[in-house]
Amino acid sequence: MAYVSKDQLERARQIPVLDYVLRYESENIKRVGGEYRLRDHKSLAVGIKGFYWHSREIGGKTALDFLIDVRGYRLADAVCFLLNEKPHSMGRTDSPGSRAPKQTMPPKAKPPPSRQKFTIPRHNKDNIRVIAYLQSRGIDRGLILDCIQRGDLYESAYHHDCVFKGKDEKGKTRYAAIRSTASAFKGDAEGSDKKCSFLLPPSNPESGAVAVFESPIDALSHQTMSKQGFIPQFDGWRLSLGGTSALGLDYFLECHPQVAHCLICTDDDKAGKRTAERISEL
Repeated sequence: MAYVSKDQLERARQIPVLDYVLRYESENIKRVGGEYRLRDHKSLAVGIKGFYWHSREIGGKTALDFLIDVRGYRLADAVCFLLNEKPHSMGRTDSPGSRAPKQTMPPKAKPPPSRQKFTIPRHNKDNIRVIAYLQSRGIDRGLILDCIQRGDLYESAYHHDCVFKGKDEKGKTRYAAIRSTASAFKGDAEGSDKKCSFLLPPSNPESGAVAVFESPIDALSHQTMSKQGFIPQFDGWRLSLGGTSALGLDYFLECHPQVAHCLICTDDDKAGKRTAERISEL
């Protein structure tokens, strides 16, 4: 039986419904005045404060509410879709025949696009908002520019989000973490391969140490504090897991067999501590 943790649920509840529909259902909405209307549910209005389905007299504020009340998702399925994470397992079911039938979309509901094709947001003509946003988070400007020059970070054209790219061993982009510069939205680009996570290289590519973080901004914050002397110097690899999955670390270790030391820098909460335990076992 699969379930989602309290931490996953809380993170999913932070995603505004407007951010969701603009990213995942942009072809299914039409601007009407100061709000949007769904093409497949013309009486459903979405705005900055939430959504309201006039014909059914129901509404909500978050993307999670929308997926459950409008798209017919089960709670665990909606949370995992929004976070691009897998549910936890409580063990085997009694028998194959006892499993609940697979949830299907209600009639006329338009499912989100397939996640099989990897697509990243279009580049903006400059990176001004991304640089300003990351500097407001305390990130060193020189480190931000280094990321941009390497092609690991850019500003998206439509939403002006931070887009952190992850590459495979051949240097091909396979993953993109998206962080809004104007709201609490954060997530992965469609079709991202989580094992190819965002990575900050050391000055010595033969370094045998890696520091592991939950997000790219965490990794850049650590790099900033090290550069500015707030913490001891660390010139190893810095890897963002894109959440709490260890897929990225597994792949990194396969590509960097010389690495024998791991500095675990996950969040100081239940999810972060569980991740630290799993990494320690690995």
